[in-house]
Amino acid sequence: MLNILGKRYLFFALSLVLIVPGLIVMAVMGLPLAIDFTGGLLLEVKFDTIAAPAPADVIQLYEELGITNTNVQTSGDNILIIRSSFVDDDTRASIISAMTERFGAEPVVLRFDSVGPTIGQEVTSRAGLAVAVAALGVILYITFAFRGIPHAFRYGVCAIIAMLHDGLVVLSISAIGGHFFGWQIDSLFLTALLTVIGFSVQDKIVVFDRIRENSAIFRKLDFEKLANHSIVQTLQRSINTQLMTSEFMLLALALFGGVTLREFAIILLVGLFMGTYSSIFIAAPFLVVWEKREWKTWFKGSKTASA
Repeated sequence: MLNILGKRYLFFALSLVLIVPGLIVMAVMGLPLAIDFTGGLLLEVKFDTIAAPAPADVIQLYEELGITNTNVQTSGDNILIIRSSFVDDDTRASIISAMTERFGAEPVVLRFDSVGPTIGQEVTSRAGLAVAVAALGVILYITFAFRGIPHAFRYGVCAIIAMLHDGLVVLSISAIGGHFFGWQIDSLFLTALLTVIGFSVQDKIVVFDRIRENSAIFRKLDFEKLANHSIVQTLQRSINTQLMTSEFMLLALALFGGVTLREFAIILLVGLFMGTYSSIFIAAPFLVVWEKREWKTWFKGSKTASA
């Protein structure tokens, strides 16, 4: 039998490697917020007579005009969607003329709007409150559903810890991608994050339910062996279900869905994969650590050696 739980601290260390660098980037550089959060200028243009210029060339043009926080996305039929910070009326009027002069053809303006922060602090705080209420509901539900086994409350708490793990991985990847690949935190990111959180809890309940079923069958078995046996029983099902139902589809969307949806697809791809990963390698191992109270022996060896 695979001894998954015997390597639980290795999996914890791997999660820290994924999370900590992104948190450091967030602390030092902040999150790259899009105009959905900060407000700004949205320009959508189409080039009929020539091929659309490269996003890097457009960003350079904007920088020469003194416009910051520029993000360029390409779409079909030579269309560019350009988001940037607010500018005055004179600079706004000079953008199209500068494009015409630089790229050799006047683009057709499809949209040129000043966009306010549609996802303000109030909406973000309400989303956080909704997640907190849902987490409390999950804990109460799991505690009630698992009431026939000892310490049912711990199953709910471990599911939420693993859910937070998945959310932190998504934030970490997004922060790194924002500062090294030009990603931005926008409304699609918020949608992807909430989707990851929703699917995350579902995976944990599948594993925990098998532990609950086996607890009634193998009453005298050590809890770590019982949990490991339950994980192995659900391992193939969890991996195959996740790969067949979502990962392949999201991978195809990330590769062939265009620039506009690529970041959204990658975030979902990573987030849903981490949901399956954490249900096997984080949630159940945390439960074992809690059941065995292993934190009491973490520093015992060093104290004994010093004595």
